Amino acid sequence: MIKFGKGNLRIPKWERPVYIVAGGLTDFRKKYPEKNSCQLVTEALRMAVEENQLKVDPEQIRRMVNWCVYSQFADHFGDQLLAAAKVHDYLGFDPLGNIEVKTGGATGGSSVLAAAQAIASGYASLVPVVGWERMDEVSTKVGNSYIASAACKDFESELGWMYAAYYALMAKRYQYENNVPHESLAKIAVKNHLYAHYSPFSQNPGKYTIDDILKNEVVSDPLTFLECCVMSVGAAVLFLADEETAHQLTDQPILLKAICGGSHTLRTADRRNMPILLLPNETEATYHHFLEGRRHEWPGFSSFLAARMAAYLAYHMAGIQDPVKDFDILETHDAFTISDIQTYEDIGLRPYGRGREFIDSGEAYYEGKLPTNLSGGLIGTMHAVGATGIFQIVELLWQLQGKYDQFHGDPKMWTRYGKTKPADWKSLQVKKARRACAISHAGTGSHVTCAILEKP
Repeated sequence: MIKFGKGNLRIPKWERPVYIVAGGLTDFRKKYPEKNSCQLVTEALRMAVEENQLKVDPEQIRRMVNWCVYSQFADHFGDQLLAAAKVHDYLGFDPLGNIEVKTGGATGGSSVLAAAQAIASGYASLVPVVGWERMDEVSTKVGNSYIASAACKDFESELGWMYAAYYALMAKRYQYENNVPHESLAKIAVKNHLYAHYSPFSQNPGKYTIDDILKNEVVSDPLTFLECCVMSVGAAVLFLADEETAHQLTDQPILLKAICGGSHTLRTADRRNMPILLLPNETEATYHHFLEGRRHEWPGFSSFLAARMAAYLAYHMAGIQDPVKDFDILETHDAFTISDIQTYEDIGLRPYGRGREFIDSGEAYYEGKLPTNLSGGLIGTMHAVGATGIFQIVELLWQLQGKYDQFHGDPKMWTRYGKTKPADWKSLQVKKARRACAISHAGTGSHVTCAILEKP
């Protein structure tokens, strides 16, 4: 698509408000042989209905549900077609209607979008969104090849059947175009592994220096092992509701102000040059000299039109004028350090070509202007693909409700997962957080959703 028509840029509208009332997680691990997928989703669901201070008992909540959305990336991992039907029955929601969503790494975000559409249209009043991934029944090598199948198998998959290889090429191009040192990328990995250190749910926490990141084993040049997301097993659950139901269930409902999606060609080489789609905080003058250096086209090989499209629609839907000022907390899909810095630009935290300024300035850190991935993100905590976009919004929900300490700081939560709360644990609760954003991202930018949450 080179030129947008008026209908392409129509801003979505809810027929009625959509609220998030509760969330639940399991911990996330490389292997989880002691629990099957149905047990994991049940555990996450139980946390949502039993540990979120809801005003209705769990059995009554089950009787209030009238539609279900399931989120699983790949049947290959669990070797079970129609896995959602099995989970649906196991959770006790049969014979209610349900759908299963699959949009690669953005499956979780797309599932929340599908549930929100059901609530906003009046089709349903209470919808659980249930996501999981079973990634431990195959070897890491085979798992990487499954995930790589979400790129174009006719062209890109032949680059090594590993997503790190795709993003390594992007990293090389991005660094060349924008003169970005590897140290700026490494800061993202240092930050997210550290924040995972404070989460009982995390799979890959750690306290590293920039030098540790740079000297770590290279997966695909220039990306090192510690700059790549983890392959995880685990589950996440959200409950979405209309306004009346939300207030029946909780005294702290959070408004899902907007959630919008964008897409782009599966094969990155098919992405044609077009004018930059401007966000509310940008003008044509912002990019007056942008294409005069090493960059000659947009979106090219180093920007994600899908992310820009999702942000454009969501920002206009929610009335966002400047994301750094208007958001209090952000969750990005940090599958790799390079995709994170690309996303900074796609969603307007900095103009294109200047994404490194967001991490270098300190604004992305806890107590910075816009704390990002305080959950630990995909690099530090999890990437159980079908659960990931849901996990992000669960973490934001708890932040906006002031419940970070409840779910991350209670020693019993750490004990539940066979861990000991670190002696140096600290709270990452953002003070007076009012508005949050989550980016759920697939492939090399084939699908992206942008969700905006707000305290009423």
